[in-house]
Amino acid sequence: MALTSTSRPSLWRFARVEFDPVRNRPVLLYPEGAVLLNETGAEILRLLDGRRDLADVAGALKARYGAEDSAGVEEILKDVTEFLDGLAARELIRDD
Repeated sequence: MALTSTSRPSLWRFARVEFDPVRNRPVLLYPEGAVLLNETGAEILRLLDGRRDLADVAGALKARYGAEDSAGVEEILKDVTEFLDGLAARELIRDD
């Protein structure tokens, strides 16, 4: 799957983001596996609802984290796409 700024991905229906109190951090859980996340990764996954495109997700992250102008939406979009490409390779992200 090739993600672009207009892609509207969502999390695989059997995957979910939860907080792991033992590790004190968010985790992406799916059947027979887990991915430890940082807060930014968890926020990206929370924003994936199948309605927002990746440009909207990048804009929301910029607004939420107050990124400086030097970290424009295009740079954030690149980072978001790279993160999601790794999850798409594991088939944890769908772009239906």
